[in-house]
Amino acid sequence: MTDIHKTIEAVWKIESTRLIAAIARVTRDIGIAEELAQDALVTALEVWPEEGIPDNPAAWLMTAAKRRALDFLRRGRMLVQKHEEITREFEFQQQQLADAMDQALDQVIDDDVLRLIFTACHPVLAVDGRIALTLRLIGGLTTVEIARAFLVPEKTMGQRIFRAKKTLSEAHVPFETPRGDELRRRVESVLSVIYLIFNEGYTATSGEEWMRAALCDEAVRLGRMLVQLLPGESEVHGLLALMELQASRTAARRGRNGEAVLLPDQDRSLWDYAQIQRGMAALGHAQRLGGGAGNYALQAAIAACHTRVRRAEETDWERIVLLYDALMQTTPSPIVALNRAVAVGMAQGPAAGLEALDAVGGLAGDSALAGYHLLPCVRGDLLMKMGRFTEAREEIQRAIAMTQNLREQELLTERLKQIEKATLSA
Repeated sequence: MTDIHKTIEAVWKIESTRLIAAIARVTRDIGIAEELAQDALVTALEVWPEEGIPDNPAAWLMTAAKRRALDFLRRGRMLVQKHEEITREFEFQQQQLADAMDQALDQVIDDDVLRLIFTACHPVLAVDGRIALTLRLIGGLTTVEIARAFLVPEKTMGQRIFRAKKTLSEAHVPFETPRGDELRRRVESVLSVIYLIFNEGYTATSGEEWMRAALCDEAVRLGRMLVQLLPGESEVHGLLALMELQASRTAARRGRNGEAVLLPDQDRSLWDYAQIQRGMAALGHAQRLGGGAGNYALQAAIAACHTRVRRAEETDWERIVLLYDALMQTTPSPIVALNRAVAVGMAQGPAAGLEALDAVGGLAGDSALAGYHLLPCVRGDLLMKMGRFTEAREEIQRAIAMTQNLREQELLTERLKQIEKATLSA
């Protein structure tokens, strides 16, 4: 790739979201908006290597998109109607569209970006469609990059994105920012999409990598963008705090050969303390806005407990149990209950942790924990600490069979060896 192509790629990464958002304000169709923006990019790839990078790349791309929009409208109209009256109306619409494009370029378009985010994360879409569309339209990732991140064929991801745009168009989803109670519900949908992207990066569900850091970085970038767009929403700050605090451990979560390194075994000197400070600041914002008991703010507060101490042995597990108790009151779920059982095991001993876990596990058949490898994984760990090695071995073997991530399989296989060694020493 030449230097100028790298520059074009960087400009596209920076400007594509705002460009698509501004065009969508005029066309009211994000599929068409993205297509026109892509056409503008293709034109840039043809022209800029010959003429050089323009002084205002964003304005240049918008102008190119406007021309393509006019061509698009002209082709569509000419195919269906040639009546003189229609032609006059078409010419009027052309002028309106051109004026709107000019205004879109000149106006502050943060609101447009916000509308684009809410549209991409609209509840009418399946969750995987929301994630794909968000990464494509707001993250500026290509279909190939998104497919690679989620380990699916490019064709599959392309079809997923196509279906999502088609669904939005057929459902006539308005390109707007919701208000009132609807805003609160839609913010939850946006935050859940961003956190799903982060989680897939933080602990990959399948493949050979323990983490996909690029997905974490993208989710954090989206979170920072959202904080700028919705500064009064405490849960937005809470989610950003949670992601910043967790992402601060990225360098310590992988060994030299990419192997998984769990929290108690991490070299804490590798943590990113500048990012921890950003996370703590975001948590403070969430709490000052009155959102300290929010779902993401409470999870961030739990993550903060780990960052406050230099050694794993100094962790305040009793406080973490209390925070999980609060989380169970506000947003109960089998996953929260599982994590609480881990904290109980650390604070009160493995027997207490196992009792709490089995209370959760009894619901596993009908809950989100069915088929979730961390349930037998945690149970095996607690049983091993209690000296019940035969049961521990069976649980870890179950966990290995459930996980599709190679690094987790390696980690659990190592745990099996520790159990065998402990059995021989008993």
